[in-house]
Amino acid sequence: MTLRILPLPLKVFATFFLLTIGLGYLLALLYLYLIDVEPHAKRGLGLVQAVIVKYYGNPEASRLEVALKGGMGEYLSTEEKQEVIRWVRQGASPEGYVKVESVLKRGCSSCHSSTSGLPIPSFTSYQEIAPYTAIDAGESLKSLVRVSHIHLFGMSFLFALTSAIFVFSDTSALFRSVLIAIPFLSIWIDIGSWWFTRYKPMFAYTVIIGGILMGLSLAIQIGVSLYEMWSRR
Repeated sequence: MTLRILPLPLKVFATFFLLTIGLGYLLALLYLYLIDVEPHAKRGLGLVQAVIVKYYGNPEASRLEVALKGGMGEYLSTEEKQEVIRWVRQGASPEGYVKVESVLKRGCSSCHSSTSGLPIPSFTSYQEIAPYTAIDAGESLKSLVRVSHIHLFGMSFLFALTSAIFVFSDTSALFRSVLIAIPFLSIWIDIGSWWFTRYKPMFAYTVIIGGILMGLSLAIQIGVSLYEMWSRR
């Protein structure tokens, strides 16, 4: 069986599935850009540096300060940001927290709270905020394990489904085999490089390479499958 001779209901199902996956992937890329790239771009940092800061950290600043200078800073005024950063640089003492508590709760706790349902740390008390006032050492091992296993399961399932459609393409067996293998290899490269980047910033380049390979292989699988299903040839 090939994609060209699939029954119409199966073609409709496969088409809407592939289009939805493609749209979801584009929105995921947009989310990554807005959260991990744009805040650093505003400070004149490029994509590689953004990856390094995310996984390796920033030995010159705390995670809270980095966040305030990035995307989280838009929720506070310039004066409020300066006040919080000053407190962090002066040692982030419990006594000083009293002065910035209202600022942090007003600007951050609507999202950074245990009741928000978001997968982000809670910032409703000094004990919760204090760990993020230390020097930014990048992603913790606990966080990497959590994110890695979620992505390994999720991305593998996604590519298993798109590959299950693409495998019926009229292209050569070698081409199909390579294009089915590349997404899974790119997942290993991408996620594995998160761990290596945590210790060696140079692996930020392989994080990007893995992501590019993943996106290109998904686009080709979707494009070829849709073309063959609906072309008149």
